[in-house]
Amino acid sequence: MGVGCGVWGFTHFGERGAAQPGEYRPLISERVRRESNPRHPGPEPGALSSELRTHNKILLHYTTSRRSRAEISMTSDRPLKLLISNDDGISALGVRTLANTLATAGHQVIVVCPDGERSATGHGLTLHHPIRAEQVEGIFHPDVIAWSCSGTPADSVKFALSAVLKERPDLVLAGINHGSNLGTDILYSGTVSAAMEGLIEGIPSIAVSLASFKACDFQPAADFALTLVRKVALNPFSIPTLLNVNVPPVSSAEIKGVKITRQGLRRYEETFEKRLDPRGKSYYWLIGEVVEDIEQPDYSHLPPQVPTDVRAIGENFITITPLQYNLTDVQGFQHLYGNSWFD
Repeated sequence: MGVGCGVWGFTHFGERGAAQPGEYRPLISERVRRESNPRHPGPEPGALSSELRTHNKILLHYTTSRRSRAEISMTSDRPLKLLISNDDGISALGVRTLANTLATAGHQVIVVCPDGERSATGHGLTLHHPIRAEQVEGIFHPDVIAWSCSGTPADSVKFALSAVLKERPDLVLAGINHGSNLGTDILYSGTVSAAMEGLIEGIPSIAVSLASFKACDFQPAADFALTLVRKVALNPFSIPTLLNVNVPPVSSAEIKGVKITRQGLRRYEETFEKRLDPRGKSYYWLIGEVVEDIEQPDYSHLPPQVPTDVRAIGENFITITPLQYNLTDVQGFQHLYGNSWFD
């Protein structure tokens, strides 16, 4: 949220679309040319399934086939293969900062993002019309391969894993989001959903968000993401996990540290504002503000001293919340099972 773009050029926006000064290079479509760039040749002929090729455009339809889930091996002595997506669009400053930072550090970076703003689309997929995608250049580090996709964040990751990458990535990253993804925000977040799509495919994933719509310095968040990627490579999880990271919108010197947190609760005072279009027909615009100082839920299976992401970010800590796609409520299950409702 907060970064607007188009396929042929882009403009950086602040809060709710207020234009900010700055010059950015236009986004230029590129036909995939293996012979002109042997280091980053793009897909082999025939590597794309169920599509119609029209020069550099791809008309993609989903299939229901599952990819095999090979073991992932990461070590610190080699560059990692990283897939990056987002929900703010291919031209967003956050994803550019993240991709460029990781590529400069020597990692192999592929970026596949929506071609425009897709904030708050959750884990939606495009099933009723085709997806178009094209390779782009001109805004990322020269070693970054970038694609734009007409679909959602989850579409973008699915497309990347199925049609762009010849090998599974070591990690999937999403972000850097312009705005926080705290507490129950994750249920609406396209950023977290892009990372979750990687996790569903058995790939460790990281979602990174800068906790402000106004702040535009994504470098502290990108630097922390680079550090976290290294730590995950050195200390892999026994099973793939999604790390939801939120970075306070302050300078590196003002960040107090890092806290491992539990998911908190986020509520909004919301209303649908009724408006009229030029023809006199009514339409509605969802508006709202965060409710501050809301009581946070307890989790019986976690120590009470573990803070919520909502509280810790307010104290200028970077928060890391491990997430899984399994939404089973253990306490609810035990209540149903113990009472033998349907025996």
